[in-house]
Amino acid sequence: MKYSKYSTIIIGSGIAGLYSALKIQQQVNLPDGLLLITKSKLGESNSRYAQGGMVAVMKDNKSDSTASHISDTIKAGAGLSEFNTVKFISENSDAVVKDLLKFGVQFDRDENNNLCYTKEAAHSVRRILHSGGDATGRMIEQALCKKVHENSNIEIYEQTSAVELLVSNGQCKGVVVFDNETGEYETIYSSAIILATGGIGQLYKYTTNPVGATGDGIALAYRAGAVMQDMEFVQFHPTALAIDTDENRFLISEAVRGEGAKLCDADGVEFMSKYDERKELAPRDIVTRANFNEMQKNNTNNVYLNATCIDSKKLSLRFPNISKKCLENGIDISKDFIPVAPAAHYFMGGVKTNLEGQTSINGLYAIGEVASTGLHGGNRLASNSLLECVVCAYSVANYLKTIELKTPKQIDEEIKSRIDEYNNEDLILEEFDVSELKSQLQNIMWDYVGILRDERKLTAALEKIDILQTKFARNSKCLNIQEYEFKNMLSVAKLIAYCALSRKESRGAHYREDFPQTNDECIHSIITKEEGVPEFVK
Repeated sequence: MKYSKYSTIIIGSGIAGLYSALKIQQQVNLPDGLLLITKSKLGESNSRYAQGGMVAVMKDNKSDSTASHISDTIKAGAGLSEFNTVKFISENSDAVVKDLLKFGVQFDRDENNNLCYTKEAAHSVRRILHSGGDATGRMIEQALCKKVHENSNIEIYEQTSAVELLVSNGQCKGVVVFDNETGEYETIYSSAIILATGGIGQLYKYTTNPVGATGDGIALAYRAGAVMQDMEFVQFHPTALAIDTDENRFLISEAVRGEGAKLCDADGVEFMSKYDERKELAPRDIVTRANFNEMQKNNTNNVYLNATCIDSKKLSLRFPNISKKCLENGIDISKDFIPVAPAAHYFMGGVKTNLEGQTSINGLYAIGEVASTGLHGGNRLASNSLLECVVCAYSVANYLKTIELKTPKQIDEEIKSRIDEYNNEDLILEEFDVSELKSQLQNIMWDYVGILRDERKLTAALEKIDILQTKFARNSKCLNIQEYEFKNMLSVAKLIAYCALSRKESRGAHYREDFPQTNDECIHSIITKEEGVPEFVK
């Protein structure tokens, strides 16, 4: 096994990982260098699928204010959003956007070169920046990827998976990684390891997330003993294109509804007024359940989004990628209804962190979707995710420049024994049909831990997940990347189901049919590997 060391290691190459790498390299003393690890190719992540845009409370947008954004975020978060976190992220958005512009990120502008803002569900004003019309995530990621590639001080490991965090006495001292192409392992020591591994969408049968969104960072941190927060809160986007052609469903951005599109049945009859006075611009959890209810009531696989009321030129300019994707499937969105259905989209829970990205384990940090900062609460406000990614990346870089990054010199016996397991060449492992096991898990999560939950379903889910874990007998070392991903998926699925069973109320994206009320007391769920039982705290 190869051994190496770096002052800072970033695991994940979405917008949070890329931007943190650039900011850390720019301002932090790194005697042993900076390593960026991605299990795929640089830039392949959840971030690039973000269409609608990024929230930005800009000082030159006179119709907006941080107070307004804070209010909208807290209302959407169903009482679980942390005020100080929301305030910090909102107040730093102007500075971070201006910094992104310096790194070559381009947001759409009008004929007078002013930034363009759009509006999405549960926002009181137009405050969402976009790029490339409906390709915001991809455009930001491409600009940051270019800067990372050009920076010779950032070393990149592609096709490499982090398989275990090396922790002893509450201190993270390194990580074991697996080369997906050669099958070789490497132990890398570092005093600062940042998880930027994204979300968990691939745990579900229907998702807008790419194939790599398997909850890796959450599983790594949980197994290492980190505190997890609000693991029951999975956001289902109400409008994914209801056509299965890939391993995920194409997202029909909320911005389409923000520009005036209406939800309806096959006959064009609109229904959102039955569910909320805000209709199509109600918070995502409400719109999702409305769509799901209409599908169940009418025994159909989808509802429809009617965008024909929007000017055709505006549609093609504002949503070129959505127009193109739909056209590839025989749908002209200027004339035809778009078939849509809910799909797993975003994870509000994750590794509990503070505003500097610090977890409960010294030397371990988490930013972006893998982290639970308290911004999103029980239901993420549209387009707050990219803002959280960049503000928290900015913040962790600012924190790291205040501390001395000394790579651990001595490794204790506990860590050495963990490394030895990956060095064991005599270990014989039977092969599994991971594709089939993964499909079974995705069906379990969709059917039993999905949009509508109850005790019977959640208990059955836990029993079925236990059976899968028994079939998939892997304690540490696996044969390939697919097995490592499935191992992580099992860990995260069990956490979500268990925490969902323990929260006996409906709040935001977590809806219990047997407990439809929202409790007066607003509390976070906390769970660690050592405790094993969710604790609910204010």
